[in-house]
Amino acid sequence: MLTFDQKLNNYAELAVKIGANVQPGQTLVVSADIEARELVRLIVKKAYEAGANFVRVNYTDEAVTRLRYDLAPDESFLLPPAAQAREWVELAEQNAAFLTVISSNPDLLKGVNPERIANNQRTFGQAMAKYRQYQQADKMSWTGVAFPSPDWAAKVFPDLPGDEAVAKLWDAIFHAVRADQEDPVAAWQKHIDTLQTKSDELNGKKYHKLHFVAPGTDLTIELPEGHIWAQAGSENEQGTPFVANIPTEEVFTAPLKTGVNGYVSSTKPLSYGGNIIDRFKLTFENGRIVDFTAEEGQDTLARLINMDEGSHYLGEVALVPYHSPISQSNILFLSTLFDENASCHLAIGSAYAFNLEGGKTMSAEELASRGMNASITHVDFMMGSPEMNITGITRDGKEEPIFIDGNWA
Repeated sequence: MLTFDQKLNNYAELAVKIGANVQPGQTLVVSADIEARELVRLIVKKAYEAGANFVRVNYTDEAVTRLRYDLAPDESFLLPPAAQAREWVELAEQNAAFLTVISSNPDLLKGVNPERIANNQRTFGQAMAKYRQYQQADKMSWTGVAFPSPDWAAKVFPDLPGDEAVAKLWDAIFHAVRADQEDPVAAWQKHIDTLQTKSDELNGKKYHKLHFVAPGTDLTIELPEGHIWAQAGSENEQGTPFVANIPTEEVFTAPLKTGVNGYVSSTKPLSYGGNIIDRFKLTFENGRIVDFTAEEGQDTLARLINMDEGSHYLGEVALVPYHSPISQSNILFLSTLFDENASCHLAIGSAYAFNLEGGKTMSAEELASRGMNASITHVDFMMGSPEMNITGITRDGKEEPIFIDGNWA
């Protein structure tokens, strides 16, 4: 039985060695809320021990963020982060690695004028467009890990006192990321190999379409010619492996932008822009969202879909079995980093260039001509369930079961 400090040490090591996979002489850029400083300090130590040349830490503070949304003038949310955008593009071009520590309160911006939130997200997304293109083409290494802030823990475990809620969320995170194992690095290498085997099987099939059927869902997704099924383990431009999400249980590809038809219902709440969107349904015609409803967060969903033209389309389709470890924990994390790895999911917005043969070196125009969606946003939402059946359809019309009752057929 490992102690808390041993598990935390393992977690930091996974973030540096498996997630960002920091190389000698490399710069690491860490972004985190000030609450996560204990984990950040360990990550910085591990990065320098791995040979990092410089570790740049960018701290934010949720209390300060909320003060801005409550008190700043409206025009404040139209100011692009031009300096950050320039710096991050320059760092990416210099082969820096990027590590984000996620600890957000799902209700941080509850009650804030949604126009302010949407303006800030749109302005930020437009300014960071080039960096996002680099990220989605795996130009550099990038990863995300989590830290259980008190506000987040209280939302996940509302019936527990504060300290107990944080401790329980820590335990859930450690288990989900395998940091509670004696040799978590080896466990991760084995796990990535397992996911790659599943990706290879799907790539061998070269399905033309996928048909998703479950309560509230009847959706057909056409896949672009030359699509690639991937898992979160990838390689940057230098050929260095990294893992974009810790944890990860998915295999995923890009849909054909104009090839989505039918309707889909969410199966878990979506934490987006400091608000919750829940029990929502999207209807598609030729790829475009033509109708949507949400029992909670309708205005927030509307602003997400209307972020730009590309946010009316999908950029990712991901398969996660119901019998995956995070799903079986029966914890609703209210964080996409975890919840997307407990459920099949789709993403509104941009597609990953690496999900297309040769896509990493294609221009934006070439990717668009091949049916890959472009947007300033990419937001995953969960739609898997134990009732989900997925059928793969080949170009000659042959149908094969991929998922039966929420799990691999």
